[in-house]
Amino acid sequence: MASNPYEVEHNIKASASKPHSRRPDMSSFTSHLHTISPEAASNSASTHHAGPTPVDAAALFRLLQDQMATLATSAPSEENRDFLSGLIEMLNGDVDNPPERIKGVTQDYLDSLDRVPKKKIKKDDSCPICAEPYLDDQYPLIVELPCHGAHRFDLECVGPWLLSKGTCPLCRKDLTEKKKVEIPVDDEEEDDMDGLYG
Repeated sequence: MASNPYEVEHNIKASASKPHSRRPDMSSFTSHLHTISPEAASNSASTHHAGPTPVDAAALFRLLQDQMATLATSAPSEENRDFLSGLIEMLNGDVDNPPERIKGVTQDYLDSLDRVPKKKIKKDDSCPICAEPYLDDQYPLIVELPCHGAHRFDLECVGPWLLSKGTCPLCRKDLTEKKKVEIPVDDEEEDDMDGLYG
């Protein structure tokens, strides 16, 4: 029986719990992304110094699209099928008109996403992508995206989308933009500061 990422990371022997049959296997996607990513370009063995070719980018989005289509064929509800169909449709544009660069988030961004503790998950909560109940997993790895407090996903499901698209799959908010922090300026303090140096 294959181990899940948590068990591998923490050197835990695979449990006898039931496997997640609907969670997508994104190993081909991940492998292809690493060969065309800017981080790989710094590797002297890489030939992608100027970014991915249109063929490379289209192939990446096709791999993601194929996994979403596979999930859609066995969707447990019409709502899940419609959601996946919307994601597939969005990816059609990227397959037909590949972008010059992959606009996704970095692996560091994925690693820094807020994890949702198991105790904060309700029994019937499930991932919008794979539709698996979170608590069916002995070690759920659930992330909450910074766009909206209720946009939670299995990290394995949302990771490929975020790495390639950089948007929330539910609300489409661009997660690659940095938050702009406005610092309020107090006019009195500004006047005092001018007096100190005058």
